[in-house]
Amino acid sequence: MDKPPVFTTEEVELFRSEIAARRSPGAYEPGRWSVSPLNRDRGVTGQMPEAIRFRDSTLRSIETMPGVVATDDAKAAYLRRLVRAGVAEVVGAGAAGRSDEALRREVDTVKETNPECRVICPLVFSEADIDRVSAAGFDGVQVWVQGFGETAQIYKRIYDTAWAGEDWRRTMPVQPRRAVLDTAARLVEHARGRGLLAATPMLMVSYLTEELLTETVAALAGAGATELTLFDGPGAVGPEAYAALVGQVRELAPGVEIGLHPHNTFGLAVACAVAAARAGAGVVELSVNGYCGGPGNADLAATTAAFEVLYGVDTGIRTEELTGLARAGEELTGYAVAWNHPVTGTKAFNWGGMDIITQEVAVDPLLHNCLEPTLVGNERAVPFTPFSGPYTLLDKLSALGIEVDHAQVDAVLVAARERMSRTGALLSDAELAELAAAVTV
Repeated sequence: MDKPPVFTTEEVELFRSEIAARRSPGAYEPGRWSVSPLNRDRGVTGQMPEAIRFRDSTLRSIETMPGVVATDDAKAAYLRRLVRAGVAEVVGAGAAGRSDEALRREVDTVKETNPECRVICPLVFSEADIDRVSAAGFDGVQVWVQGFGETAQIYKRIYDTAWAGEDWRRTMPVQPRRAVLDTAARLVEHARGRGLLAATPMLMVSYLTEELLTETVAALAGAGATELTLFDGPGAVGPEAYAALVGQVRELAPGVEIGLHPHNTFGLAVACAVAAARAGAGVVELSVNGYCGGPGNADLAATTAAFEVLYGVDTGIRTEELTGLARAGEELTGYAVAWNHPVTGTKAFNWGGMDIITQEVAVDPLLHNCLEPTLVGNERAVPFTPFSGPYTLLDKLSALGIEVDHAQVDAVLVAARERMSRTGALLSDAELAELAAAVTV
C-alpha cells in the first residue's frame, strides 16, 4: 500500500525552501553533506590549509595491540586495500627482526598498488638498519627520539640482557639528553646521506619544556630532518597545546615540515589534528579504526570526514572506501569498533525508529544525518523499535516484501509492541514477518 500522505506538496516545498535558506555552498553539498556554514567561515575557524597529508600507521600500530596475530599474507592484502583508499604515506612494521626480503616485499606491495604512495620505515636504531631500509626501496625512515635524557634508558632494549643476569651498562650506558640527541642527529644525517626522507618522532612531547623543545628542534633540523613529528603517546596534549607546540616548532625551524601523532585518551585525537593543521602542521599520522595500544590513535575515517566535510580540506582519501576499510580492519585484528563509532560504525547512521526521524528523509535526507552514508561507504539503518509508528513499520514490511493494507499495519503494530514489551527485545526481521503473516491470512 502507499503511505498516507502527511504533508501536501506545497508544504514539503515550503519546508525545503526554509532548509535551503539555512545552508550555503561548500558547507552544503547536495547528496554528500550538510554542516554548519560556520565551519567554512575562516573568521570563525581560523585559517585552514588547502590540503593535509595522512600517514597511516595501522600496520605498525596493530603490533602493539594485545592478542593480534595476523599472517603476512593477510597484512599484505590489507596494505593493498589501504593504499587503494588513497593514503599518501604508510608506515611499515619496522626493520627489527625482519629479513631483507620481508622489507622489500613490503615496499613492493605498496608500490605495485600505487607508485606515488610513500613507504616509511619506523624504529630504525642504527646506520645498519638505515642501510637495509634504503636497499629495500623505502622512501624514508622515522628516527624516534625519546623525550627524556637519562630516563630514556627504560625504553631501550635492555630487558633480555638484564633477565639473563648480564650488565647492559657495558653496551648501553645511561645517557644524558645531549647524547640522546647526538645519536638521533647522527642517524638523521646518515639517512639523508642515503637519499631518504627523515621524519623524527619526538616522543612524549607533553614532557618537553620550552628549553628542551628548542634544543631538540635545533639538533634534528640541523642534522637535516625533513619532518619534525610531535608524538603524544600518553595523549596528554590537548588541541590548544598541540597548536602552541606547532607554532613554536614553526618559529624554530621554519623550513621543516611538521607532523603529529595524537592519541585519543580524552577522545580529542581528531580535534588535536585539526588544531595542529590550523597552526601549520602538514602531516597527520593516524590509523584505521584508531587502532593502537592503549586509547588508540586518531581514526582515519573520522579524521578524513572532519577535514573534508567540516573544513573543506583535501585529504586525498577515497571516502567511499572508508567503511569497507574499517570492516576489513576488524577482520584483520579481531577488534570490532562500537556500533556508533564515528563515520564507519555499523549503525552510525541509525537515529532510532521513531516516525518523526525515519520520515524526515522524504523531505530532506541530510537533516539528522549531516553526512550521506554512501559518501563514506556506509548505509542508513532504520530499526523497528517500541517507539516506531505505522509509517516506519510500513517501510520495514515493504523492504521485507510483505504486502499489507492500512488495517493490517495497525494490527501488526499492536502485536509487535506487545511482544517487545513482553520479551524486552527488538524483533528480528523473521519475527516481524511472522507477526505480519499471522494478521494477513
